[in-house]
Parts: sequence; structure tokens; C-alpha cells
Amino acid sequence: MWGTVAQRVALLSHSTWPGGGVRESCQARNRFQTELEFVQCLANPNYLNFLAQRGYMREKPFVNYLKYLLYWKDPEYAKYLKYPQSLHMLELLQYEHFRKELVNAQCAKFIDEQQLLHWQHYSRKRTRLQQALAEQQQHSSTAAK
Repeated sequence: MWGTVAQRVALLSHSTWPGGGVRESCQARNRFQTELEFVQCLANPNYLNFLAQRGYMREKPFVNYLKYLLYWKDPEYAKYLKYPQSLHMLELLQYEHFRKELVNAQCAKFIDEQQLLHWQHYSRKRTRLQQALAEQQQHSSTAAK
């Protein structure tokens, strides 16, 4: 109904949907953007806690929607995500036990802290790798002279 990945992405830069009108184009573009934004919101454990506390995680239609959103794991869609951890959260949200635990604010806080620690470690490790590469290139260039 909403087309292939290429068609959905093309909607972001074209004004008409192939074989359809401007209205269908706008609907498809809005759906793509809305789903993209929602999937990215899943990276925020405090937002997940908010949804869980309001009972969304227990509602069958919402759980089905989370299952439907798994198509974002496809690399053709995933490349549009700014927050890759949202895909990990989407995967965890497929489990009822995880959805139930999110009601607890301590659970959301723990996930938030773990994400922060991951990014701090990643940044430090990346900096060290870049420094080592620069030193290696500098050493190679001085040895070649």
C-alpha cells in the first residue's frame, strides 16, 4: 500500500506518488516521517517509561504496532535513523517482560545510565583508535623519507 523503500524515500523529495496523486504522496510522506520520528523516540528510556506508566505497553494494538515497526531494522530504512539504539530498544520491546519492567522508573534510569556509559566508552575508544592511526601514519611517513 505504501510502496517499496525506494518509493517511500522518494516521497521525501518528490511531490507526487507514482500512480497516485498529491494526496497519497502527502499521506505516505507523513506516515514515513511519523514512523521515523516515533522509532527514534524509542531510544529515550524516559519516554518508554512514560508510555509504560500510561498503560500503552499493555495494549494489544500498541504491541502489534511495535511488531509492525520492526521493518526499520532493514538497512534500507535503518540508514535514516539518527539514534541506532532505537532499533535495540524496538527489539527489546517485543518482549512482554521488558515492557512490564519499563513501568518502574528505576529501570528507565538504569537504561539511561547504561546508554551514557556506552557512549562515553565508545567516544574514548574511538579517540584512542584515531590517535593510534595518526601516529601510525606519521611513523610510516617519516620511515618512508
